[in-house]
Amino acid sequence: MKKLIISLVVILLVILTVIGISSIKNSKTSKTDLQTVNLSEVTRSIFYAPQYIALSQGFFEEEGLKIELTTAQGADAVMTSVLANQSDIGFAGPEASIYVYNEGKEDYTEVFAGLTKRDGSFLVGRKENVAFNWTDVKGSTIIPGRKGGVPYMTLRYVLNQHGINPETDVVLDDSISFDLMAGAFSSR
Repeated sequence: MKKLIISLVVILLVILTVIGISSIKNSKTSKTDLQTVNLSEVTRSIFYAPQYIALSQGFFEEEGLKIELTTAQGADAVMTSVLANQSDIGFAGPEASIYVYNEGKEDYTEVFAGLTKRDGSFLVGRKENVAFNWTDVKGSTIIPGRKGGVPYMTLRYVLNQHGINPETDVVLDDSISFDLMAGAFSSR
């Protein structure tokens, strides 16, 4: 886990340093010389912990960057923010860029880096199950996120890998907005 966190911090620093390099000269930068980078993340996630640490410890400022972080609560909202020039960089699944490109838009984004190797979703239940087996989900209703989103596609893949038919063995309730999923689960 420690290697993963260090790797993610290094990747993020490299990406943001490259973006800010045009304004960073070979001399030290003062607080007033910082280049602002507006960053929109899809959600608050433990997977972005290295970024939060780097922000809190001033690592970006040391590289001449001021990061303005917003949490968009969904890949579609991240993409909207980037396309509307409200954000310089968006952290979201690659599907958001693909959807915009497939719509034939002249102004589309390009995926240029991967920060995580896995989907950041977790399968949680209402009752403790110390001997969990994937067949235990048969007959369950699962909130997978937006149809076509990475969490949704990943869940379908995992279910299929374990012999669970997502069409007949479970109910995938994709009617709940990403930012409301936790509340919807808690309220049922």
